[in-house]
Amino acid sequence: MKSGRSVPRTVKGIFILLLVFLVFGLGALYYKEKITSGKVVLKEISIDSKAALMLDSIHQTSTRNGIREWTLDASSAKLLKDKNRALLEDVSVVFFLENRGKVHLSSARGALDTKTHDMRFSDNVVVTHGDYTLETDELHYEKKRHILYSTVHIRIMDKESLLEADAMETDLNRSTTRLKGNVRGRFSETFDFFSGMDSTP
Repeated sequence: MKSGRSVPRTVKGIFILLLVFLVFGLGALYYKEKITSGKVVLKEISIDSKAALMLDSIHQTSTRNGIREWTLDASSAKLLKDKNRALLEDVSVVFFLENRGKVHLSSARGALDTKTHDMRFSDNVVVTHGDYTLETDELHYEKKRHILYSTVHIRIMDKESLLEADAMETDLNRSTTRLKGNVRGRFSETFDFFSGMDSTP
C-alpha cells in the first residue's frame, strides 16, 4: 500500500524537475536569441546608414549621341544609400576631345553623381594633355557642358613654362581654357595647353 503511493510522488517529482529545467531552458534560449538578434539589427543599421554597396573596383564609360565623352576607373567605390553618389579611391579618368585628343586625369579621391554624372576630384589632382600638366587640390567636371573647372589655385606647366591662377575653366568641346584671378607665371611662345587660352583678372 505504501509502495503504491510512492510511485505517483516519484513521477510528480520528476515532472516538476523536468518542468523547472524546461522553463530555465526556454528562458536562456529567449535571452540568447534576443541578444543575438539585437547585434544583427545594430550591424545592419550601421551598414545601411553609410553605404548600400562596396565595390573593389569600378569602370564606367559615358557617351553622348553615341560618342564617348570619358572613361573612369577607380580601385574602389562606395555607393551611398539614397544620395546618388559614389565615393571613389585612386581615380583615373580619360576625357575625349572632338579632335580625337585625350585629357588624362588622376586623383587620390573622387565623387561621382550617379544620376547626373558630374564629378569632383580631390587630393593630388593631376591633369595631363600632351606635354602639359595641370596640378590642383580640387577639380570639378560638369557633364552637361562637358567642362572641367577649379575654384582653387592651379598650376599649368611644361618643360619651359609655368602659369598659376586662382581658378580655371576648360571647355572640352572647344578645347579652350580660361584662367581666372591673379594669373601669373612665365611661358614660351609655343605654350598652348589648349588653343584659345584666355585669362581673366
